[in-house]
Amino acid sequence: MTSPHSHHPYHLVDMSPWPLTGSISAMMLTTGLVKWFHQYNMNLLILSFMAILLTMIQWWRDVTREGTYQGLHTSMVISGLRWGMILFILSEILFFFSFFWAFFHSSLSPTIEIGMYWPPLGIQPFNPFQIPLLNTTILLSSGATVTWAHHAIMESNHSQAIQSLGLTIILGVYFTALQAYEYLEASFTIADSVFGSTFFVATGFHGLHVIIGTSFLFICFLRLFNCHFSSKHHVGFEAAAWYWHFVDVVWLFLYIFIYWWGG
Repeated sequence: MTSPHSHHPYHLVDMSPWPLTGSISAMMLTTGLVKWFHQYNMNLLILSFMAILLTMIQWWRDVTREGTYQGLHTSMVISGLRWGMILFILSEILFFFSFFWAFFHSSLSPTIEIGMYWPPLGIQPFNPFQIPLLNTTILLSSGATVTWAHHAIMESNHSQAIQSLGLTIILGVYFTALQAYEYLEASFTIADSVFGSTFFVATGFHGLHVIIGTSFLFICFLRLFNCHFSSKHHVGFEAAAWYWHFVDVVWLFLYIFIYWWGG
């Protein structure tokens, strides 16, 4: 717990119920997915989403209070937050590395079970110069707009920061909508050999990261609108921007190797 008489630059957080409610909600989410897959009942899944959403809102509210109103995020704490985000992104890089490993393992040496061809016979892959190319343009543009927002915040240009960050969020939502449309129009499924498995797992998890990143940026947009960020103190936005650039880079690898080369 924090003490008013502490003489150190670190932040010892108060006791919080949100890690417990978050872990219980995550367990409910996993169980709800199993129930949905086997019994076609979404009641527990919907309840878990509501519990996760409420936990997120209240946890982020507390962190915002600590950093913006209580002044507990000192330079030492901010440095720790930055390093924590860097290590988190590193773990995400290794997460996607495993998917690319599985893809190259199967595509560079196709087994006899799939006809020793890649893509396997009967699989009609996507044209990389249609929706995938448009999505690449959208994400690269969003990377430019989030950088614009970052520079606007550092220069204390509030109106430009609002505009550029809002445009980034719109591009993120547009990307997700196109990805969903692409899935609906796909001629193969996740059950169609190792090609379908590796394609939908890799692109699907990337799509999930885009949704998470868009949510991250939306929270930053609300905080920016309420003047929570200054030119010197905006570590929350920096973390969101780093995460968004990571999502951009992963998509470039997905586009080049899975859509273009692998198709």
